This record gives sequence, structure tokens and C-alpha cells, in this order.
Amino acid sequence: MSKELAKTYDPKGIEERLYQKWMDNGYFHAKVNPDKKPFTIVMPPPNVTGQLHMGHALDETMQDILIRFKRMQGYEALWQPGTDHAAIATEVKVTEKLKKEGIDKAEIGREKFLKYAWEWKEEYGGKIINQLKKLGASADWERERFTMDEGCSKAVQEVFIKLYEKGYIYKGSRIINWCPVCQTSISDAEVEHEDQDGFFWHINYPVVGEEGKFVEIATTRPETLLGDTAVAVNPDDDRYKDIVGKMLKLPLTDREIPVIADEYVDKEFGTGCVKITPAHDPNDFEVGKRHNLPEINIMNDDATINELGGKYAGMDRYEARKAMVEDLDKLGLLVKVVPHNHSVGTHDRCHATVEPMIKPQWFVKMDEMAKAAIKTLEDGDLKFVPERFDKTYLHWLENIRDWCISRQLWWGHRIPAYYCDECGETVVAREMPEKCPKCGCTHLHQDEDTLDTWFSSALWPFSTLGWPDKTPELEYFYPTDVLVTGYDIIFFWVIRMVFSALEQTGKTPFHHVLIHGLVRDSQGRKMSKSLGNGIDPLEVIDKYGADALRLTLMTGNAPGNDMRFYWERVESSRNFANKIWNASRFVLMNLEGKDVTEPEIGSLCAEDKWILSRLNNVIKEVTDNMEKYELGIAVQKIYDFLWDELCDWYIEIAKVRLWKAEEDPKAANEALWTLRTALTQGLKLLHPFMPFITEEIYCTLLPEEESIMISDWPVYKDEWNSPEAELAIGSFQEVVRGIRNTRTSMNVPQNRKTHLIIVGKDAAICQMYENSKKSFANLAFAKEIHVQQDKTGIGEDAVSVVVSNAVVYMPLEDLVDKEKELERLTKEQERLTKEIARCEGMLNNPNFVNKAPAAKVDAEKEKLAKYKEMKDKVETQLEQLKR
Repeated sequence: MSKELAKTYDPKGIEERLYQKWMDNGYFHAKVNPDKKPFTIVMPPPNVTGQLHMGHALDETMQDILIRFKRMQGYEALWQPGTDHAAIATEVKVTEKLKKEGIDKAEIGREKFLKYAWEWKEEYGGKIINQLKKLGASADWERERFTMDEGCSKAVQEVFIKLYEKGYIYKGSRIINWCPVCQTSISDAEVEHEDQDGFFWHINYPVVGEEGKFVEIATTRPETLLGDTAVAVNPDDDRYKDIVGKMLKLPLTDREIPVIADEYVDKEFGTGCVKITPAHDPNDFEVGKRHNLPEINIMNDDATINELGGKYAGMDRYEARKAMVEDLDKLGLLVKVVPHNHSVGTHDRCHATVEPMIKPQWFVKMDEMAKAAIKTLEDGDLKFVPERFDKTYLHWLENIRDWCISRQLWWGHRIPAYYCDECGETVVAREMPEKCPKCGCTHLHQDEDTLDTWFSSALWPFSTLGWPDKTPELEYFYPTDVLVTGYDIIFFWVIRMVFSALEQTGKTPFHHVLIHGLVRDSQGRKMSKSLGNGIDPLEVIDKYGADALRLTLMTGNAPGNDMRFYWERVESSRNFANKIWNASRFVLMNLEGKDVTEPEIGSLCAEDKWILSRLNNVIKEVTDNMEKYELGIAVQKIYDFLWDELCDWYIEIAKVRLWKAEEDPKAANEALWTLRTALTQGLKLLHPFMPFITEEIYCTLLPEEESIMISDWPVYKDEWNSPEAELAIGSFQEVVRGIRNTRTSMNVPQNRKTHLIIVGKDAAICQMYENSKKSFANLAFAKEIHVQQDKTGIGEDAVSVVVSNAVVYMPLEDLVDKEKELERLTKEQERLTKEIARCEGMLNNPNFVNKAPAAKVDAEKEKLAKYKEMKDKVETQLEQLKR
């Protein structure tokens, strides 16, 4: 005896209850199990202070689909969750909170600030995790990790020390991205490039000793002139060969700088002369190294000009720019100012313009580790889906620079480097040494900086499983199987995980990287706070349910491609849920009080064999699509099967036998068993995409089952394969569609039933139609169906429908009231004749044709052609009726 489903589908009424059931039963928890094959996904850790946005919703939904699919396939499926400490974002939020309370971060000191930061993490850190649970994420929350928990911190320290001892980590002065607002170095990942309107300032640099001779340079940042140490030209540029090696008077200063030749300069761009500022431009820095140029940093950490700036010292960089341009103009050295739109780097957190600046920082040497990361892709150990992202990955690795890993923050992993107060010796160690190994001094202090957040998240696939300890989990679940992420962080995170894993574990951290695109608004714009076009996934869930959101995000989704979000599509997803719900209620209603037994497959009628064969094909195709990460294609096939083939066709076909259950209980039992089987197997296919509704229906249909989540994934069965049944029912579907189209064109009322005569092309086809005709009578609006091999007894006025293997005839009198239809068509013929005459009259009038707008004349011509076509159809129908 089956339970009941509520009359209407209400996601709010079931989602929280079902999620709690899954949690209580520990279905998400994965264990080391030698009897099972593992399947592992590591969740890209969202920021601990973050809030669920549509990008998260897409990313987590795709991971959940894969993990639920593999769990049902019998794998020991681990979805490893956790959060990232998000150094800058968290520090900014905590600092702002303290500021509101009248507390100055600098005054309370590091230790007290960190106490507040941990309190903030405890209070707000679980917010996004709870939001992921609302989405239905079946991650192993018992294993939840945090990038600054004890285990991850141990892994970070171990990697730093190993790389330092190997000579891969060093401290040096190089160009880094500096945020003057947050006052820390930031990674490339935290720099957003946006096009801004600016200017090219063309400035003359006087040639020393040659009165009236100048070198003209163009710059978008005239304030950095104060740090220039050379002007470069291309060695092949004939215009400037005579001045290479000469000295220039650096405007607004008392310094002289040389003209150098370097291939870095593009002689076709601008004036062909480039100012070289090694301390404030990454390309200039490299040029400076090649030519042994001095590096002059002219800025303070807050982007004001420092003491080397002479009269401009203390000015903000933009204030100094304005003053310097005015002074250059007064000196007659400002040639011109040209508007110029260019890409400007800004900090993604505070949106301040990033200042390239030379500073002593900790770096990781990338040459050797980059080679290993390239090789793992070339060897096939790592694969991108879709493959086109191979190029992105390789391009970044082939042009990689040493990685700046130090941050001027307090929240994060503190660099395990200690300095002797006496001799300045640097010691990298797990704990502060008791004395300096060089001079024996007992006074040492730890480096103030912390590590880049990406340094710890680069270790995520193996640190979360217990590395550097040799844990059973690391041995069993690592390497992981697939990483799911957006194309916007391939460089910043994926690549760092790959080279870190290869260096520390000798293994590629995941076999596949499944790349998805961005979720854009309905106009194709990126969702952002500034545009105000962001859509809160929680709002969608509250209104339509998590399943509707999940289905919407996966419908039409192709790996690597952006998608647009439409509310109409969410409504369509909700309607699909309602359709499945109502179909399931119909099945349950017919199962009530019945003991359904499994029949012999061979004894089933063609309709039952057809739906099982169609289901069989869908199982095979969907499983193949899922294995290839074609999730959008897979869900579309499931959708089409459930909505179209099961609900719109098979249920309608089966109704005939269900209505006559008392007359033929065997046929009704077969129909019910097939219905329940097709529905439950279809629900299993749908479960990874829409977990809540499938769980509720499945456990109501099969109350003896514990959960659809731990049921077996459907598999292809040879005995269900029936091409003969697919041909037979496919033929009848063609007949029904043809009949419906014909009736629609003739305006036949829905309630008007007809006799059908099917003339098959041979005896076998006739027998095929004969076997299934009872089940299709209702769908074809038929009083009764006759099957024959010739046109015997068919009237001349019968309306015909031609299909691939037969012709279907419907007596005209069954379709229309002949006298009324003759009257209606005659009136329509008269109306169209008048319209044609009117159009022809206008088009034959030279005044109209010559004076009216061309669009008006063309419109009348189109009307005339349409009316003539309509009249021909009406007259054809009249001829048929008068026969």
C-alpha cells in the first residue's frame, strides 16, 4: 500500500525535511572502503565571509549532480567541502566592524586583532555553508575543512619550508601589485582589469649638451616620471640610432638618464621612445635588470609621493600628476595631451587602482614547477573539459612569472621566517629558534607578513585529506577525480593546485577539470553590484524551490559557455516539477489497494515494451553523457523522456487498460507495473538534478525503499531493448500527430470523434497497427479504428493523412457538419474575393502606386498574395465538400 502525495507540489514543505533526513542518516559521509571504488571532488572553497551568488549556485549544482550520480553508481563518493579564510576580504570586514565600534586596528595590535577576526569567522563563517545546504548540496559536512584549521596550517608550513630548502622560495625586491588602500601586495587573481578613459601625455626630454634637441615620450602615468632611470628605443629603429648612449635631462628633477636600446620597445607604437621606470612597471623592471638600471621607488604605501619626489613629496599620486603636468606645460616640455582608453588594474575588493611597485617580498620560483604542470597536460594525466581551455592553461604557464606570496596582512598564515636582531640572518623553521645559527644571538623576531590566500588553497586537494601525514583518506581518495570551476580562475587557482600537487605528492591533483561559464542576466550582462542586476539564488529557492533553480541552471548548459538567467525559465522548471508531481499522483491513485506483480517482459504489449525500450535508450545515453560531463545534454534527454514520452504519451495510452482493470486485470497489472517502473527509473535519472522532488515521490511510490539517494543508478538491459515496439508505437505517434494537425487546420472541435481507417502498406504493418489500436483510439479522437490493406469502403470525400507506412482516412461527415461548413466556407470565399478585388484595385491605380510610400505598396502586395493563397485553400475545401 502506497503513501499519498500532497495535492499540490510545495517545495517549502519538503526540502528542509528531506535534507535533514539525508543528514540524519549520514548519506553524504564517505568512508575508506576497499570494497568500493572511490570518486572524489573537492569543493572550491568559498570565502568564509561570503554569501551564495548565482556563480556559486551553478558551480555547486554541477558538483552535486556528479557526486549524486557516482554515489548511485556504487562509488564511495566523497565531496570534500570547506571554506577559505579569504585574507583580504576578512581583514577588511573585521577592520570596518572595529572602526564602527571606535577601535583602531593599529592601536590594539596583532594578537588582539586576530582574536576579533576568529570571533568574526565563528559568527559569520557558517553562513554560506548553510546556504549551500538549501541548494541541496550533498557534501560530506562531517569532513568540512577551513584553510586555517590546524591540519591545513600544518600543510602550509610544511610546503613553505620544503620549497625554501629546495631554493624555490626566496625573498627579493621585484615588481608586485600593490593596493594603496588595503596597503598590501595582492595576487594577479585579485586584480580586475577595466577599460577607463584616460590620456597619453606627450613629454619632451631634453638631450644633454644639444640645445633644442628632445626625445618625445608618451605616458599614461606622468607622475612616475620621477622614478625614470632611462629612455629606451628599439635597436633597429633608424630614427634614434644616433642618440643611443646619450644622456637626457629628466624633467622636473636634477637627474640625467641614459638612452638605451632594447627589443622590448615596439617602434611602431607611439613615438618609439619609452620611459623606463623599473620600480613602477613590471616590463620596465625586466628591462632595468638587463641594463643594470637603478630602481627608484617614488611612492609611499598609501600612493603618496615619497621624499624622493622633491617638491611633489607628500602629494597623492593624482594630485602630483596634475601639478607635474602644469609644471611641464610651463616649462614648454608638454607636447600634447591625447585622449586614450586603456586597461587599468583595480583591486577586486576595494576597487582602488593598483600600483605596480617594487618591494621586498617573498616569491616562489616558477620555472621548474611550470614545466611539470605543462607536462602533466601533455601526458594526458590532466584533461580540460572542454579541451579548448588547454590553450588558456598552457599560455599562462608558458608566460609565468615568479609568484609573490607575501601579504602585508595579519589574518592568514604567518610566514615561518625568523630574523636575527643582531646580524639580520634569516632562518626558516617550524618554530622560532632559541638562538641565531650564525651569531648565537638569542633575540629573533618573526616576519610580520602572511602568505597569499592562494598559497593555502593551492594545497586544497591533498591538505584536506590529511597531507603531509600519510592518512588512509589520502591514500584512498587522492588523486581526486574532477574539479569543477569557472573559466575565470583557471590561471589563479587551478594551475597553482596542479604545480603544488605535482611538487608535493608527485601526482596530478585531479584527472579532469570541468570548466563552466558565467551566469549572466537576461541581457547577457555580467551580474554585478554596480549594475544592480544580480539575482539572489536564495530568493529563487524561496519562490520556486531549489529543484527549479537547479534545473534552470543546467538546462541548455554547455561546458565552458556562459548562460543567461531568465525568470521565465525558472517558471518553466517549476512547471516541469508540477507535471512530474501530478503524473506521480495519478500513478499512486491507480496503485491504491493493488498488489502489482512483475510480469514476463515477453508477454507485455507493444506499448509497454515501447516505453521500456525508450527508457532503456535514455538510460544508456544519459549515463554516457554524464560520464562525459555533458550535464546539459543529459538533463534535456531526461526532461524529454519524462514530460513527452512518459507523461504525454504513455500515461494516456495506459489509461485505457487502467479504466478496464476489472475486465482485464492482467493487462491492467502490466500497465501499472510498467508505469511504476518507467516512473521510478526516470526519477532516478532525474535525481542528481532535482534531488528533493525525486526523493519525495520515489519514497512515496516505494515506501519500502529508504532513499532514492542510495538506490542503484539505472543500467541498460538487453531484455528491454525492443526496436519492433519502438517502430510500432512510433508509427502510431506519427498517425496521432497527423490527425491532430489535420483536425486543427479544419477547426474540428476537440469533442468530435471520428471513425479511422488505416490502410497499411503490407500485412505486417497492418498487424502492427491492429495490435495497438485500442490504446490509441482516445489519443486519435477515434470512435473506432479499422485496419485494412486497401481502400475498400472508403468514401471519395474522406480526409486523408499520409504517414511513412500507411494512409489514414477520416470520413468527412465525421469531422464537419457538411451544410454548416459549406455555408461558412462560401462566406469566407466571398470575403476573400472582395479583399483581393480591393487590393488589385489599389495596385492597378497609378496614383497609389506612384505616390504612396514604398512600404505601403509592398504591404498591399503581401496582403494580395496572402488572400489569394487563403482563397485557393478555401476553394479546395469547398470542392471536397461538394463531391
